[in-house]
This record gives sequence, C-alpha cells and structure tokens, in this order.
Amino acid sequence: MEAPSGSFKNPIRFQDQDFKTLLEKCLKSGEMFSDPFFPAEQKSIGMPEDDDPSKAIKWKRPKDISENAVFVEGTTGTTDICQGQLGNCWLLAALSCLTIHPKLFVKVVPANQSLSQSYAGIFYFRFWQYGEWVEVVVDDRLPVREGRLLFSYSHTRNEYWSALVEKAYAKLIGSYGSLKGGNISEGMEDFTGGIAYSLPVASHTPRVWWRLLTAALARGSLLSCFIQANNYREVGQINKDGLIKGHAYAITETDQVRHVSDEILLLRLRNPWGFVEYSGPWSDKGKEWDDITKEEKERLEMKRREDGEFWISADDFSKKFDYVELCSVNPDTLVERNTADPLSSSSSKWTINEHEGLWLQGSSAGGSRKYHRSFWKNPQFELVLTEQDQPDEDDEDDEAEEDDEEEDSTPHESKKVDKQKMKVKKCTVLVEVLQKDRRQRDKVHFLYIAFHIYKVPPELQGMCLQRNFFLKNRPVGRSGKYKAQRGVWRKVHLDPGHYVVVASTYRPNQPGEFFVRIFSKTGNTLGTQDFMCSSGYLPVMAAPLAPEEKMRVLRAFDEAAGSDDRLNVKELMKLFNSVLDKHYHLPLETCRQIILGKDCANKTRGRASLNRQQTEALLSDLRNLQLIFFQFDEESSGTMSPFELTAALLAVGMKCDSKVAQLLSERFASGELRLPFHGFVAAVTRLQKLFALYNSESSEEVKDRGINSWLIQFLVV
Repeated sequence: MEAPSGSFKNPIRFQDQDFKTLLEKCLKSGEMFSDPFFPAEQKSIGMPEDDDPSKAIKWKRPKDISENAVFVEGTTGTTDICQGQLGNCWLLAALSCLTIHPKLFVKVVPANQSLSQSYAGIFYFRFWQYGEWVEVVVDDRLPVREGRLLFSYSHTRNEYWSALVEKAYAKLIGSYGSLKGGNISEGMEDFTGGIAYSLPVASHTPRVWWRLLTAALARGSLLSCFIQANNYREVGQINKDGLIKGHAYAITETDQVRHVSDEILLLRLRNPWGFVEYSGPWSDKGKEWDDITKEEKERLEMKRREDGEFWISADDFSKKFDYVELCSVNPDTLVERNTADPLSSSSSKWTINEHEGLWLQGSSAGGSRKYHRSFWKNPQFELVLTEQDQPDEDDEDDEAEEDDEEEDSTPHESKKVDKQKMKVKKCTVLVEVLQKDRRQRDKVHFLYIAFHIYKVPPELQGMCLQRNFFLKNRPVGRSGKYKAQRGVWRKVHLDPGHYVVVASTYRPNQPGEFFVRIFSKTGNTLGTQDFMCSSGYLPVMAAPLAPEEKMRVLRAFDEAAGSDDRLNVKELMKLFNSVLDKHYHLPLETCRQIILGKDCANKTRGRASLNRQQTEALLSDLRNLQLIFFQFDEESSGTMSPFELTAALLAVGMKCDSKVAQLLSERFASGELRLPFHGFVAAVTRLQKLFALYNSESSEEVKDRGINSWLIQFLVV
C-alpha cells in the first residue's frame, strides 16, 4: 500500500515538481535544470537591490564558483555551515544541530546527491510543514557577490550542500529575505517535525543541566541556546567574553575532563557565523587546556582555530546564557524518564492528532478573553480524555504564565490544593498551536497568539460553546501569555473528561491560519474537529403594531393601494420608511428581496406586491428587527459587526454556525466589515426562505448532509 500523502515516505511535491521526473528529463536532453518557480532574479532574493554596481548579484552554479566543487566533502559536520549576509542564524543554528544526528539529517538532505554523478543542476530536500512532509526541488544557481556566496557557505568553501538547503527553504517560505529574523524553534521543527520549546537556564543547576542536555542529545533531541537581548539595539552586540546577545548557538556535544583534582563538565557550542567565539575559560584560547593531555584533547577534538565552535564549562554556561531551546523529535523520544524534557512523562507511547484552523475577520477571529462579546467565536476543538497515566515527577511545566489580559483571581490556598491533586493519576496532554504563513517578503509578522483549555460539563458535551459558558467558567489549562512567535506550547495534566481547546489571537479581527497538534497517551480519544455547530430556526413572534401606528399604516395603505388593494415594491418602500427611524430606511432592492422572500410564508405566489394583511405583518416584523438591531449594535454605530450579527440572529430565533454567519456577513455587508440595517434585514429574509425550503425538502440525501451544508450551498450562489 502507498504511504499516506504528506508522510515522510510520500511527501507533498512542492509546486508539483517531481525530482526524479525532472532529473531524467534534464539528463536525457543534456540541459541543466533552471527552476521556473524560484528564478535567478531579484524577486527570489526578496530584498531591495543595491544601487552600487560593484555589489550587483550574479547567480552561479557551484562549478562556476569553485573548480573542485562538491555537494558534500567527506562527512557532514557543524562547521559545514557558516552564515552569510542574511540574518538567519536561527535557521543555520538549527541546521548545525541537525548535522550531529545522521538519521535526522538524511530526512532533510536525501543521500546520493552529487555535483558529478548524474548531475543536471537539480537537487531536492525535505521539510516538515504543519503536519506534512514537503519535498522541494531547486536548481543549483546560487547568489554570488564579488565572487563569493552571498548567503550560507561552508567553512571549506568548496562544499555546497548547506547553501542549497538554505535556498530550498527560502523557496518554500517565499524568498531569501523571508528568512531574516526568527526563533530557532521554527527551524528545529521544520527539520524534524518535532516539538520545540524553551527553558530558562536558571531553572536548573549547572550539573543538572549538563546531565539533562547529555541525555537529550543521546536520544536525538536538537539543542540550542541564546543570551536574552533586553532591547532591539542589543541584538548582535558582542560582550567581553566574545558571546553575542540575541543570537542562536547550537549545542552540539557534552563531555567531561579531569582538571587537577576537579571534574569539569563541558558543553560544546557553535556560532553559525563560523567565527567570533567565546574567549573565557575552556574556550579555544583558555589556559586550562595546558593541563590536559594531548590524548584527551584529541578525544575531545580540541582545535584552536576560528571556526565558530568552542567548549564552555557547565558553570560558565549557566552564568552567561539565559535560555535553552530543545526539540524532541518524535513521540518515542517524549517518553524518557528523569530528564528536563517537559514532554517526557512515562514509559507508554503517545498518539498525535493534528488539525488546521482559521481565524476569519469578523467571524472566527474573536480575540482574547478580554473581549467577552467575541472570544467564544474563536475556533473550538474538542478533546476527550479517557485513559489516566502516571503523573510526572516534575510538573513545573503545568504552571503556565497568566494571560496578558487579566489577573488570576484564584486564591493562593486553592493553588496549593491543585498542587496536591497533581499527585493523583491524570491524563497527560501536550498541545501546540502554530500560526501559518506569517513570513512575508523581507519581514516577519507573527500575531500574538495563545490557547485556553476548558472542561465541558455533560449537558454541553459535543456542542459549540456559547458566550455565557465562557463568562461563567475559567480555563483549566492555557499556553500562558500571548506571544508574537510562530508557536505556543504547553503540557498539562487533566482529569478524564470532555474538554475544548480554544485558539485565539490577542486582538479580535486579526485573520490568519493556524495548525493545532495534540499529543496524548494511547487510549485517549481525540475528537479534535473544529465544531460545526448545527444551524436551526425557531421563529420568535414579533409584537403587533401599536393601535395608533396600525391606524396610520392602514391609512397610508389605503391612500397608496391600487384597485387590486395591493402595494408594489416602490409603494411598500415609501410606506416602510415612513414608519422606520430615518437611520434604518430600506433601499428598493432590499424591499424587493423581502417581498420575494415571503413567497413561502405569506403566499405572495411570486408577485412583487403585498396585500393589506401581509403589509401589516411584514411591518411588524421589520419593527421587531429594528429593535433587535438597535439592541445588538452595542457601539451605537448604526452598523453591526459579524460578532454582533450572530447574537442578533439568535434573538430572531436563528442559530447559525460560524461559517454560515461568515458567509452572511460577506454577502450582505457589501464588502464592508460591518453590516448596515438593510443588510441585516436582507440576511434574515434570505435565511427565513432557506430554512423554509429545507423543511419542505423530502430528499434523504439532502437531509443526511444537514442544514449547514444546505445553507452554505445556497448562500454562495
């Protein structure tokens, strides 16, 4: 059987380019491959062109740059990667981490690629993208300035695999400029499909850190570290020890040596620049090495040269670095015991469930809990936990930071009780939300995102939770403060039961796509579909017109009606607008929609006119809609947001799924974000007719598809 599409064995072909097919075509024709989807042009660079002619960029193939060019020289290693004139240390540090794990490396850089055998100027690489492995094909034309590679290069200068990986990733993201600035966790995840997360160095002692990092490297985790920059100006500053603030370093090895009578625990780090190294104790320049035997130095591959790689003691590492970033590669590595890895929990295996989500402006982009009127509109993902597992010995990761928008009112005593409860068997769950496609040209625009987890009582299970639920209930788990980064992550221990995960941006109406991953122990049921709430219509009777208003309407009707005792569209518009407030007057087209929309309910039989009784009933309905519109136009703007539209429709008796509400808003707001009164009337009229037609439908196939499918089908027409 063929492997599932998007799996590592059957990756998605980016731009529908198949490497083998293209290679065979080039070899047969004798032509070198030129990629039409990532041309050798400035738009692939993705940054403004330099006006200085001497700095013009040329695109050359490796053999035109180096006579003895090779794809890989000998074996791959951390010094194969040096950063060029692009601020993508986060990506190259992750790539450095990858080189020390051969099994992971060949997933990204497939074997048997060469600049000599079966060479046609075409190469391919694989990257993980939001639950799928993607295969990216590139030609080997590389940007060159003044005879040297402009971006990533190898320390040996004649090796080109790292430059081609960088080019393939730039093609996948959009351009080289799109790689400027980022968090190393992005690269780690996209090279492995694992989950990356940060831990403060201050959370453990130097000896514990050394032991934890040693264990993490042994089980295939990718590791890096950085010094926190307090502001933008500090990024890139080199301190007196030769360490760079706000810069990603790869952690590539741990070891220990005997120095005099002490046992020294060492970490090996690498600066992706390929130069500028740490100059303190145990660095390449450290005098401490003078007391170490030649054999021991050879074992540690101690080389006193400027290649960006250096040793540092665990004690000095803990003093000088602020954060460690780890990437656990797959569920099997998440189960190791006695490590700092917050993913590790017990000897049982994990299952992964993945889902894509969407924040739509005015519909499902409800913002944070601070925005009470719209938070409930955010996408909700169901989570059902049934199997308990052993709790972690160290539950520190459950202590999520508080949300930015509120203070936690939970008394200190209750937190102590919660800590004691942690010792009881619970279900271990790991949730990650990644926002998609936020790298645009030469800048990154990550939204502030977070997620919250709520326990659902039996009477609401399987239902889309409404505003009142979130006003009355607090989350039982959360990712912490809203953060402007690609992903937010949290491991929590929950009692068996039904839950929803709500992913949100900090502010409402910020559109974007996102990806949710939920890791849980085998045996739990993960129904993580985004709820499609069933739509329905239970008409709310409108109050009759007041006696004096009814008399005025009847007089106006008698004055305007013809011999058939009916009013046409123009006459009805004039009558309606004489009764409605001036800010709520209806245009002619809306009046026509109302009359034709009443064909099922009021028996107009397709005629664009109404009799006396129909006019009175319809005007009563319009008066009622006006009162509802006024009630839910909370900002008194004379218009209604899509969030307010859902609540207003509910008052009319119409329960609409968020996708249905979004279509209504797009159709009747005339391209604007907010809906005027006449748009609200038209939307209600359209829904009334569609509900009536659905109820009269006898087809079992239609009924099986459900009301939502019916509404969506006709609202897009």
